[in-house]
Amino acid sequence: MDDLIPGDSDAPTLSVVVLGCDGSWPSPGGATSGYLIRSATACLLVDVGPGTFANLQQVADPASVDAVVISHHHPDHWTDLYGLATHARYVSGRTDIPVLAPGGMASRAHLEDSEVLEWHTVTDGDRFEVGDMTCGFRRTEHSGETLAVRIDCGGLSLGYSADSGPGWPLADLGSDLDLVLCEATYTSGHEGTAQHMSGRQAGEQAKRAGARRLVITHRWPTVDAAAVLEEAEAAFGGRVEQAVIGKEFTL
Repeated sequence: MDDLIPGDSDAPTLSVVVLGCDGSWPSPGGATSGYLIRSATACLLVDVGPGTFANLQQVADPASVDAVVISHHHPDHWTDLYGLATHARYVSGRTDIPVLAPGGMASRAHLEDSEVLEWHTVTDGDRFEVGDMTCGFRRTEHSGETLAVRIDCGGLSLGYSADSGPGWPLADLGSDLDLVLCEATYTSGHEGTAQHMSGRQAGEQAKRAGARRLVITHRWPTVDAAAVLEEAEAAFGGRVEQAVIGKEFTL
């Protein structure tokens, strides 16, 4: 992980730690979608798929989480809410964790009566403040309501595509993203087989959006990582980084 130097005025004010990055199901010892976003004053979880809560505890105190964003109803993006809620109830004593999610998510997770989670329904075009971060939501091309999120903080901008087919333009999140986490589930040979993007399509989308940095994620465990990365770099026209559990990206 990149180290932040306390007191360094040039230190980044926004960082992303990968808690899980497997697509659709976890690889052996892996975890599906989950990211810890940290600023100078706030801590945000974006998706909490299977395995992510265990990994969160290696890098942060779960009690420090200020809010959670759930992008959509598919279980590989939210089931570790149970771990977070149980920890809050029996360990930290938290009773006020905001969860920002599409409509119906609370009942989908059977956590609508949770004593520790505060549910907030968000949809396309909504904005929500989490400390010094501003979260803006855009609907993608995926089954059910799936929301990509743009996070702005201190003049920095981070985009997360969530799950989407190539018919949704990443540029919907803006053309000035400092870093974008974009799904690249498989290679071009799989295009059209599911509502996801290939490495090639992710690279093209990020290039059209004018993203400064591209990090690809949500790769199916059975798909070759090097092949997806090669496609994404060729289409993006520059260096592409790959999400790996425990890796931190700083803006």
